[in-house]
Amino acid sequence: MTQQNELTYGAFLIRVTLGVVLLAHGLLKVLVFTIPGTIGYFESLGLPAMAAYLVIFGELAGGTALILGLYARFVAALSLPILIGSVWVHAANGWLFSAPNGGWEFPLVLVAMALAVTLQGGGAFALRKLPVVDGFVPTALKA
Repeated sequence: MTQQNELTYGAFLIRVTLGVVLLAHGLLKVLVFTIPGTIGYFESLGLPAMAAYLVIFGELAGGTALILGLYARFVAALSLPILIGSVWVHAANGWLFSAPNGGWEFPLVLVAMALAVTLQGGGAFALRKLPVVDGFVPTALKA
């Protein structure tokens, strides 16, 4: 196996893992906490109800897109506000996620994973990629 193949398979593994976690958390908010329950929790944090809808959509759609490899760099970048918000929500609970109400280290790992996918792309088996030039600039935006 060449080094390039190993890198693309590693990127694939990070992309799919992040996608599965996002999708699972979106489904948790819909099926377990329920949408009204999630809205109530967001409002208890001082966030508007719309934020709950946006996070649920972001986790469900973003997780699915990452699993499939649909515009992984773009989707991972868009997931960063959600994931950074999760670090903020868990910051006061301590660093271990096994702490009451969950700590901040697991959400921070997800931020690092989203940054990795944003930087390196979706890797192997990605269905759709943005056209890029010089690493990050979509061709349509290149002057």
